[in-house]
This record gives sequence, C-alpha cells and structure tokens, in this order.
Amino acid sequence: MKRFIIAAAMGVTMAGAALADPVLGTWKTQVDDGAYAYVKFAPCGASLCGTITNTFNDTGEYKSANLGKQLVWDMKADGGGKYSGGTIWQPSSGKEYRSKMALSGNTLKVSGCVGPICKKQTWSRVK
Repeated sequence: MKRFIIAAAMGVTMAGAALADPVLGTWKTQVDDGAYAYVKFAPCGASLCGTITNTFNDTGEYKSANLGKQLVWDMKADGGGKYSGGTIWQPSSGKEYRSKMALSGNTLKVSGCVGPICKKQTWSRVK
C-alpha cells in the first residue's frame, strides 16, 4: 500500500510538470528607453500573465514604480509555441497594445500592435 501511495504521488507530480506551460518562468525584456525588466509569467485564470519582478537601468537594478505591475495579461496558448489574444503595456509610454508571442527554446518574441503597426522585442529566459 505504501508503494502504491508513493507511486501515485510521483505520477501526479510528473503529470503536473508535463502540463506546465513552457513560457512559465522569468524573462528578461529588451532595453526600452534606457531600462529593462524581468517579467515572470504565471497562470491567471485560464490565461497567462506576466508581472514585472525586477527593473534595471545603466547603473544596475533599481526600484521602479512599475515593480509588481502586470506587463502582459490575457495571453492564451495556441500550441506550437505560439500565444495570442493578450495585451501588453509599455511602461515608458503608458500605452497598451494587443499582443502575441512566439516561443523558441529560451527566446520569446513578443509583439504589441495598434492596427497594422507593431513593436517587437526578443526576450531571453532568466529562469
């Protein structure tokens, strides 16, 4: 009986890891107006959201007023490393854009668009 419980617990743990979305974790943004951030992706309801956890400028890490704010929300996995339906906020302008992402290994291509005009960044995985 003890072996059965241990085996069942291991199965549940492994299944949970297998079902984890590959974009979950922390990502480093590109520099925008002299600063960049670490953004942690986590589930939020049926979607994925990215929250600013650390901020950096040319002098190193600093305490931005944007710490703890959502940078990306309502992002949905489409499969094959593609994500869409989300919104991204640009702290330097205060504007929000409809967003999509494409994951390839430890690289995340993020875009925010208004009409046909899009801004793009490539983020790298921190952890």
